[in-house]
Amino acid sequence: MNMVNNLYICLLAAGLMAPGGGLFPVYAEEGSITAFRGQAKFQLQTLYAGGRQPNVVVAMDGTVLATFVPDAALQVRRSEDGGKTWGDPIILGKYKHLFSGGGVTVDETSGDIFMFAEKYEWPRTPPPPTIYRSKDHGKTWQVQETVIHPAKNGDRPTMHMAEHGITLRHGKHKGRLLRPARFYGPTDTRKYLPTMYNTAIYSDDGGSSWQTSGRFPELGTGEGTVAELSDGRIYYNSRRHGDPPGAKYNPCLRWEAWSDDGGATWKDSAVCTILPDGARKSIGAGSGCMAGLVRLPVKGRDILLYSNCDSQGGDRKDVSVWASFDGAKTWPIKRRVYKGPSAYSSLAAGRQGTSSEGWIYIQLEGGPRHRYQGSQLARFNLSWLLQGEKTGDGKPSLDE
Repeated sequence: MNMVNNLYICLLAAGLMAPGGGLFPVYAEEGSITAFRGQAKFQLQTLYAGGRQPNVVVAMDGTVLATFVPDAALQVRRSEDGGKTWGDPIILGKYKHLFSGGGVTVDETSGDIFMFAEKYEWPRTPPPPTIYRSKDHGKTWQVQETVIHPAKNGDRPTMHMAEHGITLRHGKHKGRLLRPARFYGPTDTRKYLPTMYNTAIYSDDGGSSWQTSGRFPELGTGEGTVAELSDGRIYYNSRRHGDPPGAKYNPCLRWEAWSDDGGATWKDSAVCTILPDGARKSIGAGSGCMAGLVRLPVKGRDILLYSNCDSQGGDRKDVSVWASFDGAKTWPIKRRVYKGPSAYSSLAAGRQGTSSEGWIYIQLEGGPRHRYQGSQLARFNLSWLLQGEKTGDGKPSLDE
């Protein structure tokens, strides 16, 4: 028994075993860009016939998980062969008024996966969310007791729809779980849009308790996305619901901000002049659209991918993917993923040494007749994306 315990301790210290006994690195490995290159590949399939609110993540063993909310039920489908085939939907819970299905977070330390559900209730005093936890790569799920502490000003965040969370891999906060969140105010009406704001929640104890970060620097924001760069800084890209009265910003572009303290506070906000916030409306303020964001796990590189509608006028359609090769400074290339009515989207990247390696995944709301008709799942590689359209904003850099 002592020999077994000593072996466990040695493997844990070397990063070859996770707490609890999982046989994978304590922190996700980052490799070469080569895995995402090669012959261009693209495949598209329908996962759900109806519903909304997509998230896609990759478990530590390479299982791809696609969550969606059809018929007021929080559901997940699993693929153990890199996204080629999918199991039947697993229903986590049914709700009379389900409000949230986003922010799915993979803990790269333990391998556990967290999913968040929240009821739709107004006036908006956020009820505690239901948090589901899986310890077997999404096969089974249990509700766990969780504490989410309010912000310093007393505001309680809501979990309503956001891009997936992340595990920090670099710097002194390595291992921290970080998930976008938001604050609504009294109710979800256009009157209150300019006063809403994005925030985030983070956990340093493996998801048992969460702290609420300082607020995103700009009001009128929601449905955020986060990505960690190789130097440990956090990039926050946000939807624009409504700008404060008198603001002279282009309403069809995204807000962005940064954190250098592991997501506890946010600063240096600016309007991204390239990335659209949903359909580009020619007249009047737009309310934006939830987007996808992911950093490819390439060691020492900051290759970010962003997804959203790429359409003129008021209709949401033509979800596309943009690529940055310098940590969000420029976005030189884009390519359409889905032609036709489409809306919310979520992005994930495959893991080294698994069936998902080299693949990029996007799950989006889309269908031939209506953007909310169901869920489409595409998988592709970087070579396919590089054959897209140049934006004129910088140049792709593929140097190792």
